[in-house]
Amino acid sequence: MNAQKAELEQTRQLLASSVARLYWEWQTQAAAREVLAQIKHEQDNIIGADRELYQHGITSSVEGVETDINANKTEEQLAEVNGKMKAVEARLVALTNSSSVTLTRHELPTVDAALPPTLGYELLARRPDLQEAHWYIEASMSEVEAARAAFYPDVNLMAFLQQDALHLSDLFRASAQQMGVTARLTLPIFDSGRLNASLDIAQAQNNLSVANYNKAGVEAVNQVARTASEVETLTAKNRHQQQVEKDAARVVALAQARFSAGIVAGLAGQ
Repeated sequence: MNAQKAELEQTRQLLASSVARLYWEWQTQAAAREVLAQIKHEQDNIIGADRELYQHGITSSVEGVETDINANKTEEQLAEVNGKMKAVEARLVALTNSSSVTLTRHELPTVDAALPPTLGYELLARRPDLQEAHWYIEASMSEVEAARAAFYPDVNLMAFLQQDALHLSDLFRASAQQMGVTARLTLPIFDSGRLNASLDIAQAQNNLSVANYNKAGVEAVNQVARTASEVETLTAKNRHQQQVEKDAARVVALAQARFSAGIVAGLAGQ
């Protein structure tokens, strides 16, 4: 019963984590789409300015080709992001058993945290999959004990109170067993082959449960290690991306300053 409860809780946790992961994946793709839309808007402005300069004979038609290529690449990225968002929405519909989902764009939370230097193995005890494996071990151990107990006859001495000429030496004699005693006396030793087989099966199931538990523990540790590595990688990428964003902002600010000072217009006039 406990193992089944743990298995049910594991299923619930897996479903909840899958929904949460898909939701934040959608939010991430929505943020990427917003950035790409801004880039596309700026690229369109540049293309429009290049065409205007070309029409006035200031620049040649070749100078705007690279901008057109970049704009097409941005459109391709936008289409890819939209496809990913639709795929996530379809998976959410399937997981939540709903006819449709309506998601709203939210700002991604600012995460400023690092992994602790140590993670104790005891934290894995909270995982439902390991709890399930643990309960299956206990259940299999109970089956082993039950199979061992079947080797010993269960004799109810009160069953002999109403019997005639019955002595302890007659208990295991087939000729002395009476109908009233047979219902209360079991002699499993006479069926040792079946009992040995039952014990072997119970022990094999117990060994299998222990092996599954150990395997689940190793997989849990590997999963934590992989997740921790992914978190560290994403943290490093995030720092790098923030630096790129700062550098890009400086370039934009410099270009705006040059434009305000008339440097860009002067170069275009030449």
